Amino acid sequence: MPAAFDHLMDDIAKCRICRDAPLGKTALPHEPRPVVFASPTAKILIAGQAPGTRVHKSGKPFTDPSGDRLRAWMGVDDDIFYDTSKIAIVPMGFCFPGLDAKGGDLPPRRECVPAWREQLMAQFTDLELILVIGMYAQKWHLGSDKRKTLTETVQAWREFQTFDKTQKVIPLPHPSWRNNSWLKKHPWFEEELVPYLQTEVARLVT
Repeated sequence: MPAAFDHLMDDIAKCRICRDAPLGKTALPHEPRPVVFASPTAKILIAGQAPGTRVHKSGKPFTDPSGDRLRAWMGVDDDIFYDTSKIAIVPMGFCFPGLDAKGGDLPPRRECVPAWREQLMAQFTDLELILVIGMYAQKWHLGSDKRKTLTETVQAWREFQTFDKTQKVIPLPHPSWRNNSWLKKHPWFEEELVPYLQTEVARLVT
């Protein structure tokens, strides 16, 4: 692995900006634990939101029911999913942001993107497919091409297949159980998008 990439990952692992120099009024209330799984050889990037409580404890991304559903959507097992030479997992916020008053996860911390995202993305020279999960990832990776709502963005998935000439982008809803009703209301997602996603993933990891 290139030394520059190793140094960058070391710096990210040591990052405490959200606790020591927060952009908003509130600092991260617990010890930061950046969770990024990546290698510069990855052909697939999973751009999610931020680690949840289980991932904060395990230090490993998607070690929860959301991860089980995401792997099912992609058609891969744990061995392939966590093979960083093939798949990079880089959320918009690297650390668990805490819970809101209703017990849901807070939005990704604002510090990670300006501090790290562009320089980390520049390291992935072999990327061919980017999975953008949720509105925060879609806003950054799709920019002005993102639609007004998450549903509209995911519905327009075919339009992003030649988004950056060399890279395909597939927008996804979050695989959380909280989106069960969304999946029931939009059967086209599992009937049309998921089979395409599995075909593309298989092409790149085998």
